[in-house]
Amino acid sequence: MVHADCDRVAEIRVGGWRTAYRGLMPQSHLDGLSVAEDAERHRTRLTQGPGMRVDLIAERNGSTVGWACHGPYRAGDIRTDDAELYAIYVDPGQYGAGIGQALLQESIRRCTAAGYPRMLLWVLKGNTDARRFYERAGFLADGAEEPFEVDGVMVPEVRYVRELTAV
Repeated sequence: MVHADCDRVAEIRVGGWRTAYRGLMPQSHLDGLSVAEDAERHRTRLTQGPGMRVDLIAERNGSTVGWACHGPYRAGDIRTDDAELYAIYVDPGQYGAGIGQALLQESIRRCTAAGYPRMLLWVLKGNTDARRFYERAGFLADGAEEPFEVDGVMVPEVRYVRELTAV
């Protein structure tokens, strides 16, 4: 991802939150999301220089239609030997077109090639569509749950894991 991608990635991410998380977290939070602020967070991260995080952009007909990022698993301030899918978002108007699957498979491929033994991710417990998406890709819930607070409401997440094997 480069600076020129930040605005479109923010539009996709905010649109994804507003679509996928409706009814799963306070609507006031979703309504308050700002594309401009999200884009600025992406630009700030990019100016901090290359890290271990990998951003992937999906394009269709010259337009950005999806974004994913992955890197080392975050267990608090500790990094483990595992990979983590930090985020994956597709333009809501492109749902079902295979873009999310392509981004996920590319993240898995890159993490496998980098030698990570497993890939983990966190997903909202109530997001059944996303959970089915990850399960179809070979991820399984491992029993770990963590809530986070959104506008005074606890929103539970569950952790999924997939073993990675070199091909």
